[in-house]
Amino acid sequence: MTPICLVGIGKIAVDQHVPAIAGSHDWELAATVSRAGTVDGVPSFTDFDQMLTERPDIGVISLCLPPVPRYDYAAKAIAAGRHVMLEKPPGATLAEVYALADMAQKADVTLYTTWHSRMAKGVAPAKAWLADKTVTGAHINWKEDVRRWHPGQDWVFAPGGMGVFDPGSNALSIITEILPMPIHLQSAKLHFPENRDTPIAAQMQWTQNVTGDFDWRQEGPQSWDITVETTAGILDLHDGGDRLVIGGENVVAGDNQEYPALYDRMAELVKNGASEVDVAPMIHVADALTLGKRLVVDPFHF
Repeated sequence: MTPICLVGIGKIAVDQHVPAIAGSHDWELAATVSRAGTVDGVPSFTDFDQMLTERPDIGVISLCLPPVPRYDYAAKAIAAGRHVMLEKPPGATLAEVYALADMAQKADVTLYTTWHSRMAKGVAPAKAWLADKTVTGAHINWKEDVRRWHPGQDWVFAPGGMGVFDPGSNALSIITEILPMPIHLQSAKLHFPENRDTPIAAQMQWTQNVTGDFDWRQEGPQSWDITVETTAGILDLHDGGDRLVIGGENVVAGDNQEYPALYDRMAELVKNGASEVDVAPMIHVADALTLGKRLVVDPFHF
């Protein structure tokens, strides 16, 4: 198995990355880097430079840090000749992701911008079914409880944290994957809590009659749904893409195996000496923040 280092031992790392690596036949979690978090039985570092120096045997780095500090870590890893896997969204800005892609190419290392929701069970078959269909419209309904998924994590509301577009980029990663034609944003309404710097909700209108409604204030059952209308019938993706319904009939339903699939894909990329860099979801986020009308709403507190 190939040794890998996990950087940023927070909620997403503990909930998803650590179990995915533990269940993989390709990877061995050989070290972690975090200011406070650790994984039992795994050597831990608080200094990334020290880890790079002391563990030349670790050739692959998986970065689970928030987007803003991630670029510096990725750049150091690439400069040290390590392959890099980026948690979504792959960066705080488009320009820095393009810069990392250029660095990785010159250093001849793999760079993988992961979008875990694209690995949901229903996404690939949805894309295949839509490939030859005429789409007449689509709607994204993506609503969840930020207190449940990011408890006390103020960085999500800080500049670069992306606010509701952190989960919203999951939906955007799916819609940009499955639609057989390109879309671009026409307008958006962004709801900013009066005490925060990023939006907590958003409504969007794209070309091709595609709309979206994102909200981080939904308590109780969570909504991660996409409906696509075509001349051949209606396609629905539920449960974040894990359940596919076409014409009212269940076609695919499965347990969430998104993160194991990401690590399988990283193994393939490293083996083949390839990179996979896709910023399409981030482009729609950037466009929303450019075109969006700012609406101030009640303050938000964890």
